[in-house]
Amino acid sequence: MAIDTKKSDQVRQIRKLSQWYAYTSIEMHETVGRKAGLSGTDHKYLGFLLQKGEMTAGEWGTLTGLTSGAITGLIDRFEKKGLVKRKFTEGDRRRVIIEPDTQKIMDLLAPLYKDYRSESEKLLATYSADEIKVLESYFEKAIAIMKKTTENLQK
Repeated sequence: MAIDTKKSDQVRQIRKLSQWYAYTSIEMHETVGRKAGLSGTDHKYLGFLLQKGEMTAGEWGTLTGLTSGAITGLIDRFEKKGLVKRKFTEGDRRRVIIEPDTQKIMDLLAPLYKDYRSESEKLLATYSADEIKVLESYFEKAIAIMKKTTENLQK
C-alpha cells in the first residue's frame, strides 16, 4: 500500500500549527496573568473555577491535578486578592466550598482579553457554517484525545 505523502505532509503541518498555537496560547496567558498580578497558571486555574462555579478544594484539586497543598496555596493567593472566598458547609465545617467572586474576576480579566476576543470573533466570522462545524468537530475530538491521554498518564 502506497503512503499518501500529501496527506502525511498535511498532518505534519497541522501538528506543527497545533504546537505553535499551544505555545502562543501559553505565552499569551502568562502575559495576561502577569498583567492581572497572577502567574499564568494561577490565571488559568481561575478559569476552571469560573467555568465550573463554586466547588470544594478537593474537587478543584481533582479537576486541576494539583495536590491538596498546592490547592491550599492557590486558594490562599486568590483569597488574599479577594477573588475567592472560603465557605464552610453547615453540616460539616471540615468541608470547605471555594466560591469565586465572578464579578471581580471578570473586572480583572475581561479588559485584558477585550482585543483578543474582538479579533477572534472577527476571524471566526470569516468562516462558513460548514467550516465552523469542522473546527468544532476537530476541537471536540482533540480535547477528548487530550483528556484520554491525561487519564492514561495519571494511572
